[in-house]
Amino acid sequence: MKIILHDLGSPYDESIAARCDRVISANGKFAPCQGCFGCWTKHPAECFMRDTLQQVCRLIGQADEMVIVTKNLYGGYSANVKNVLDRAIGTSTPLSTYRGRQMHHTLRYGRHDLWKVVVYGNATPAEQDTFRYLAQRNAVNEGFERTEVLFLRDAAELEGIL
Repeated sequence: MKIILHDLGSPYDESIAARCDRVISANGKFAPCQGCFGCWTKHPAECFMRDTLQQVCRLIGQADEMVIVTKNLYGGYSANVKNVLDRAIGTSTPLSTYRGRQMHHTLRYGRHDLWKVVVYGNATPAEQDTFRYLAQRNAVNEGFERTEVLFLRDAAELEGIL
């Protein structure tokens, strides 16, 4: 299943939906993570908050291909995209294991194929390096085999990339 998480706003939802199985719109119309870890322990992979991100752990956990479209924010995800990713901590369990000779949380949903990040907006070379490293580490933590990071000047260049 291909999932696209984006911060582009509702005008893009329809065109993005035609290119994937599910769309997660990081529109800010949801509560930020409360850090309660309930999605890890009390009710696995389900947030106690009743909003559009209640099932986001399960959705991301089932993705074979995760595509994130985000504005560059000093070499990191936009605030709304980061909020969605924070709410998805339940894709793993509180237990730990070794993957690639490093300690990581045990995956609740197993391995996945591609973690792709499409970054739009101005990005200095240092910010691009930071973003590549961040995306690669996120992919490892979420159990994705491959990582791709693309940089665009603005969102209008998205056509044909997703």
